[in-house]
Amino acid sequence: MFEMRTLYLSFLICISLGSQSLMSQNPVRPDALSFKVLFLDYQSPITGEYGNLRNYKNGFEVSYQRNIHDYINLSIPLRAGVVNFNDEFKNDAIFSLGAQVQAQLWKAGKPAIPYFLTGGHAVYEKESGDINMEVPLGVGVDIKMGKNAYFNIQLAYHLGLADNRNNLQHGIGFKYLIGKKMTAPEVPLKPTDTDGDGLPDEQDNCPEIAGLLELKGCPDTDGDGIADAADQCPDFAGTIELNGCPDTDGDGVSDNEDECPNLKGTIENNGCPIIDKDGDGVIDTEDACPEVPGALATKGCPDSDSDGVRDADDKCPNQAGFKQFDGCPDKDGDGVHDGIDRCPETIGLAANNGCPVVRQEVKELLDFAQRAVQFDVGASTLKSESLPVLNQILDILNRYNEYGIAISGHTDATGDTYRNLDLSERRAQACYNYLINKGVSADRLSYVGYGETRPIATNATEAGRRINRRVEFEVKFK
Repeated sequence: MFEMRTLYLSFLICISLGSQSLMSQNPVRPDALSFKVLFLDYQSPITGEYGNLRNYKNGFEVSYQRNIHDYINLSIPLRAGVVNFNDEFKNDAIFSLGAQVQAQLWKAGKPAIPYFLTGGHAVYEKESGDINMEVPLGVGVDIKMGKNAYFNIQLAYHLGLADNRNNLQHGIGFKYLIGKKMTAPEVPLKPTDTDGDGLPDEQDNCPEIAGLLELKGCPDTDGDGIADAADQCPDFAGTIELNGCPDTDGDGVSDNEDECPNLKGTIENNGCPIIDKDGDGVIDTEDACPEVPGALATKGCPDSDSDGVRDADDKCPNQAGFKQFDGCPDKDGDGVHDGIDRCPETIGLAANNGCPVVRQEVKELLDFAQRAVQFDVGASTLKSESLPVLNQILDILNRYNEYGIAISGHTDATGDTYRNLDLSERRAQACYNYLINKGVSADRLSYVGYGETRPIATNATEAGRRINRRVEFEVKFK
């Protein structure tokens, strides 16, 4: 009980001493004196009962401290206290002198400065007369209370080099800064030169880009004596009269504005001479195609069909046409020019790409024909039941002279690809030959075989393969 009252009284004295300097500021000083109340426990490391507060005994510490680096302090602590070496009824007095190094987490002068500590202590035990060595490992914090005062809390574990001498030593107290205030020597400020060109920023017109003294710190990439910022051609040496740009042909028009920089010309002609290189009677400055002879109507560009549309814009450059049709003719006069008319010799509708609309009954018959025309298995021989269908197609061709028929053969994916291609063409040719033999003109018919490349149903089922084996008939116009 007496020990606890002693602890409380010591703590109150420390607070009273520290509060006297609370209203002043704290300069950074290199030296300090520290006073702590200690709590010493030699029993818990032996018994393992670290939570038993009755194991703690009291002591005190007086230490001198020196700041030897922004983050390093050297401390010489002198300690005295009463301890118990695991004998509840027998206490012993100890005295120690040590040397500690404190490693701060940040520089001195901050409101709170945490630190780590280690070092060595020589401990004298009064009862036995022994002197033992201890190595402390701990943490602490200095909390600023005024101009020169810090409140200090420290927790440490001491590794004793003798048996059963490991111990806990915690303390609270105050640290007072003493000695002269540390002041950094005044160093004359060197003028700032951000770009390192030898000219201070306040005199440098281009402070972030290295330049020349004669141009007030600004660069001159092309070396023509004109700073890049004022040079319209900073990568090419030029003259002051032309704002830093060159004039290769010497015609008074700077190269960046000269349309003929290597030919001496006139200012009125944007630096170009009045020339007609292709000899078509249109001077080059007005000639849209100065390298190729052309016509005056097409601004010097060629117009092969003389329809007033230059070849570069003429979709039908070898056929005289109309400007509204981009130079293409409209031979059938249906209002759809031959460049896009899929039936250029047959009058048709614009909505149907210039082709006539095929009559509905004809479409239905041709659709039926692709299913009805049959051949012997694996051959191109027409079956007899196919002939009535082909005769109906023949009747259509006889009734409508503007109609032509494109015949295409198709197979399923069964068997060899090249054999299927050959078979499809022979079957299409068989239909073609039948109609030719019936008197249809060859220029109204065509045939082709696609083999298995254009299926209209799946080849994974028999029904799909049956649909894919077909001959298609499509109306074509000239």
